[in-house]
Amino acid sequence: MKDRLFVISQYVLPHHLISRLAGCLAECRLPWLKNTFIKWFVRHFQVDMHEASSEEPTSYEHFNAFFTRALKEGARPLDTTPGAILNPCDGAISQLGRIEQGRIFQAKGHSFSAMELLGGDHERAAPFMGGAFATVYLSPKDYHRVHMPVSGTLREMVYVPGRIFSVNTVTAKGVPELFARNERVVCLFDTEHGPMAMVLVGAMIVASIETVWAGLVTPPKRNLKTFRYDEAARAPIHLEKGAEMGRFKLGSTVILLFGPEQVRWAEQLGPLSPVCMGQALGQAASNPLASAPLDPL
Repeated sequence: MKDRLFVISQYVLPHHLISRLAGCLAECRLPWLKNTFIKWFVRHFQVDMHEASSEEPTSYEHFNAFFTRALKEGARPLDTTPGAILNPCDGAISQLGRIEQGRIFQAKGHSFSAMELLGGDHERAAPFMGGAFATVYLSPKDYHRVHMPVSGTLREMVYVPGRIFSVNTVTAKGVPELFARNERVVCLFDTEHGPMAMVLVGAMIVASIETVWAGLVTPPKRNLKTFRYDEAARAPIHLEKGAEMGRFKLGSTVILLFGPEQVRWAEQLGPLSPVCMGQALGQAASNPLASAPLDPL
């Protein structure tokens, strides 16, 4: 009953107003306020500050600077196995598997449209039909920068407006089409393993989503907006494997998509598996060491 009431309440809450207010608090520089908030957050969520580049919670200029904190060099070593697909962020696996009949599995009884996730464009979604997906949930205590699973050249970025329901396990089980309803930023890359989509999904009290090439993405007007990066007038944006590509100011979810028969997810990973940025999420089909046919399940 408690979970059901939590889900129902989110349909009536003013999502964007709550998030704007949270964003104002997160940018507050008043020492007594931001220090109190940060120290409470560290205690409540048991944040490991020993791996942060600055271990002292009060050293950050505001909560957002703390929340998007950098880590010490070597805190997240990258898997060097040939053909490894790196996990893009800290968190826990929500779901991973195959995109079947254009649908992505969300939770028992729920799935959502890959085409709607990517902004409702059939041509944009077509290369991923029958491919593989992985959904990673970032909890409040996690490192909130997002990195490249493989090297890639940015082709397109799409801002898709929407609601900002919570994206925790309870909501994923109770809100149909959750990830195709929430506000999100879709980033499409060309890689040696074919096209790759990285979708940064907003959530309740997520103040903003940023990318390293565009900064704050949320436009002043919440309309679908497409940015092309493969035009002759623009210098190509290429990011190496493991490089930072974006960040959340307050946490959310990353959804990763590849085309058919391009990757095989690591067998030991499944729903609720904890993961760290840089560990192997799977293996690429182009890996010369792979001898058996690849099944993205």
